[in-house]
Amino acid sequence: MADAMTPQELANAATQAMWTRDNATHALGMTLVSVAPGHAVMRMTVRSDMVNGHHICHGGLIFTLADSAFAYACNSYNLNTVASACSIDFLAPAREGDVLEAIAVERSTSGRTGVYDIEVKVLGANTVALFRGKSYRIKGEVIAGLEGHN
Repeated sequence: MADAMTPQELANAATQAMWTRDNATHALGMTLVSVAPGHAVMRMTVRSDMVNGHHICHGGLIFTLADSAFAYACNSYNLNTVASACSIDFLAPAREGDVLEAIAVERSTSGRTGVYDIEVKVLGANTVALFRGKSYRIKGEVIAGLEGHN
């Protein structure tokens, strides 16, 4: 079955399976804009309940958006993959009403590990954060019975 799937079709199928189980991402109102092998784009509107005491978006929520985009990018091969390390640099504030876009790009994969860079921007404007995630492939598949492609 998987042999007949293109890498893009496999990414779409794995993403759909993850999306249906991703309660945290749904609760924060994130949307998945696109996915491709090793790549994902997600958006989130900064709501009033997402701002901190400085009336800017809480950094943990910006981190969560970047981490979610990272998850979809590194699981796009239908191989269960988790974060082994992540770091973020905050460059500018995001404010209530801003639409944030996280663009995840695979930089390197070797064996069970990978490196991904995620840029978080205010849609159509400035970059607010740069996130780097290191992934580790664990046992299993996102959709059991389909083989992943590298």
